[in-house]
Amino acid sequence: MAGTLDPVAQRQAKQAAIDMTISDTLPVLWLRKQADRRLRAGHLWIFSNEVDIQRSPLKTIQPGAQMQVCSASGRLLGTVYVNPNSLISARLFPGSDGSAISSDFIFKRMKQAHALRSGLYAQPWYRLIFGESDGLPGLIIDRYGEVMVVQLNTAGMEALQAQVANALQVLLGPCAIVWRNDSSARVLEGLDQHVTVQGEVPDEILLNEHGCRFTCSLTTGHKTGWYFDQSDNRAALVPYIQGGRVLDVFSYLGGWGIQAAKAGAASVTCIEGSARLCANIRRNADLNETPVTILCEDAFKALAHLRDQNARFDLIVLDPPALISRKRDFAHGKEAYRRLNYLAMRLLEPGGFLITGSCSYHMPRDTLASLLRVTASSLNLRLQILETRGQGRDHPVDPAVAETEYLKMFYCRLLA
Repeated sequence: MAGTLDPVAQRQAKQAAIDMTISDTLPVLWLRKQADRRLRAGHLWIFSNEVDIQRSPLKTIQPGAQMQVCSASGRLLGTVYVNPNSLISARLFPGSDGSAISSDFIFKRMKQAHALRSGLYAQPWYRLIFGESDGLPGLIIDRYGEVMVVQLNTAGMEALQAQVANALQVLLGPCAIVWRNDSSARVLEGLDQHVTVQGEVPDEILLNEHGCRFTCSLTTGHKTGWYFDQSDNRAALVPYIQGGRVLDVFSYLGGWGIQAAKAGAASVTCIEGSARLCANIRRNADLNETPVTILCEDAFKALAHLRDQNARFDLIVLDPPALISRKRDFAHGKEAYRRLNYLAMRLLEPGGFLITGSCSYHMPRDTLASLLRVTASSLNLRLQILETRGQGRDHPVDPAVAETEYLKMFYCRLLA
């Protein structure tokens, strides 16, 4: 038929129509065939083996560079930043259109995130931005009143530091920003580790959580200074205290133990391995006028020594650091979780409560629950799980990005 294009010409015309949606403002990162399926399902990460390195040679791309990402067929998927030196070679900004990420784009994401937190929390102490869950992959911001603590965990987000700072100033006008660029995630990105301060920040800041006051350092403390992800879980502890003897393991600054003492525990013992942090626990206990016994010792050794002394407790909190940081460490880390809970269970009175969990993404919730059941059975104890909890509401989970759900907590009762 006259005017009909041959098949080759039809494919070329179709491709030209698709390519019209691709702008010329940013270079294109081409994906391999069918490598766009996870992105279209909502995930935000692109691994190095998903990139078509013939069309987009990764080695030629500068770490942190922004690009348009397109499927093998030419479908525009949005804007990404790229790091050819990382296994996660690119991260997508959801809702982006292939244009360069601006301060205004970041501001809109921050505004959405702030609307959630300000509606849920009466005081301005929370995680304001939780990376991928808030549409800003690689960015963490914790709010301490008028001071913001920011972690730029990727090369792409570090390249956007000025835009992040501008958006924060427009949204909240903080008096100071602490750039906590000392996380282990930066090492995987090939970035250096450092801490800088914009504005004036005291050596220690005073925060209030559930009626208790705590001092913490925003420049030298763990992570960003405080663990907001456990705040809601610490509030849920109160009904289980029941005037009993409480043991707070991996106490850090006394967050669990001091609040238990304030809520009416008969006695509180905190275990912390750092002498500096033990001094901070003492200061925080005095600040709240709560009597606390502090054991400055490795947690595993302290639990064993307490058993040798025939110590008994009615409630034990195990809030360990991530014992499985990499998938290949799973077997070793799982054994560490088993041993830790075994040592704690031996110290519980019959009918006592064990609040235990894991912040390791690589420890599945079901696996941890099974580990607790088997460990209790080995001690001729029966385990009752009363509550299963996770990270606080200021750490929302994106169901399309499984990695955003990392904290698993079990509120248990142990029966003889």
